[in-house]
Amino acid sequence: MQLSTLLLAVAVPAACQLDKWAKAAGLKYFGTAVDNPSLSNQGYMKIARDKDEFGQITPANGQKWSNTESSQGRFGYGSGDAIANVAKQTGQLLRCHTLVWYNQLPSWVSSNYNKDQMQRIITTHIQNVAGHYKGQCYAWDVVNEAFEDDGKFRQSAMYRAMGVDYITHSFKVASQTDPGAKLYYNDFNIERCCNAKINATIAMIKTIKAAGAPVDGIGMQGHSRVGKSPSKKELMDTMARFSELVSELAYTEIDIRHTKLPTSAADREQQAKDYLDVVAACLETPKCVGITIWDYTDQYSWIPGQYPGEGEACLFDKSLNKKPAYTSIISLFQSAASAGLGSATPVPASVARTITVATTLATATTA
Repeated sequence: MQLSTLLLAVAVPAACQLDKWAKAAGLKYFGTAVDNPSLSNQGYMKIARDKDEFGQITPANGQKWSNTESSQGRFGYGSGDAIANVAKQTGQLLRCHTLVWYNQLPSWVSSNYNKDQMQRIITTHIQNVAGHYKGQCYAWDVVNEAFEDDGKFRQSAMYRAMGVDYITHSFKVASQTDPGAKLYYNDFNIERCCNAKINATIAMIKTIKAAGAPVDGIGMQGHSRVGKSPSKKELMDTMARFSELVSELAYTEIDIRHTKLPTSAADREQQAKDYLDVVAACLETPKCVGITIWDYTDQYSWIPGQYPGEGEACLFDKSLNKKPAYTSIISLFQSAASAGLGSATPVPASVARTITVATTLATATTA
């Protein structure tokens, strides 16, 4: 990309759209999570519904167990449908999230059940929820966060009753219920090569696939901190290992938070570089199909509530203004597209230099 073109991209960010350029660079989608409280915000939804900006959306909370089966055998889909209907109207891909998770679980599920009882509970839940959304979901996060950071299985109600068989069973039922959806295992802290959690994930995927469970993808959440995020090499080393197990990979919940506020221009430049490592790693990994950010604006980010004093983790600020990280990602996609790159081709040195210039210019423009 010529510097004049790059300057134009920085000066006129409204013309730059993430999904449009992600696809031009070889990815299947660039998407965002959307949660129900934001649906009445017209300014927010105008951007969220823009297919060129976000070609895929994920219901942040509406499809979780606590929202779909809060009482045993009584199902409700209002919150999930509200997000799914947006995708129907716009033609965006829908990533569905999530069927079996230890958190946001109704208290009745956490009672003491034997293996057969829990198997019936999981079967009923997946058949109803995945059945309700059958044909709508590009992918399902079937099982979410099964491991502690030390690589040991979480002692969830499902694991206590069934052991690792709860994961095998969940994938089998999901496949039978919605055979057209890609089936993912999704977790956090499995991005930076290589740790006990990554090793445990690999062992688990091998075990359940050997038992006949179909697993199409591994979702790496990607909640990280500015200046302490995994490098592109660390990300790619992990994906190389995961690529031996499944047909596709994705970054499913990306946000990169500042640990001190307010931020400086240098902080925002570092955040842009950290985001670029994720995007570049995905572009250069053949099986990495897309990136989903965990909401696109700080206005609806979960970070301040979970980590007081930290935040500003998203690509747009609370006023829906684009940050340097946004502009830098666009410049990388444009450079990769103009160089004719697919996801299997390394970003050449000329493009890498453009990334550095893009980050610097974007930071100066928005400081």
